[in-house]
Amino acid sequence: VQLQASGGGLVQAGGSLRLSCVASGSLQGIEYMAWYRQAPGKERELVARVHVVRGTFYSDSVKGRFTVSSVSAQNSLSLHMQVNSLRPEDTAVYYCNVNVFDFDTWGQGTLVTVSS
Repeated sequence: VQLQASGGGLVQAGGSLRLSCVASGSLQGIEYMAWYRQAPGKERELVARVHVVRGTFYSDSVKGRFTVSSVSAQNSLSLHMQVNSLRPEDTAVYYCNVNVFDFDTWGQGTLVTVSS
């Protein structure tokens, strides 16, 4: 499985971005795709996840501001995340993650910087 993430950037507080992640390769047995983030000096945290059985999960810190959507194609699966009403505390490297047969694959990360 290969992951390609994009969409990060510098934005003012209150602004919006759209992060995208495209998963390709052997996706049979996929359990979920997710976005995590890691702020400077902090541990990586789950932001949002789309699980094939359990549905969509959002962390409390982003609920109501971030929205994920998945799009499947013949040989790929995309997970988009619309991030609105950004706050300085949302500044982090955002990582895409996919779980296939209990094996995690991580994307390269995309930096989101929110200025106050």
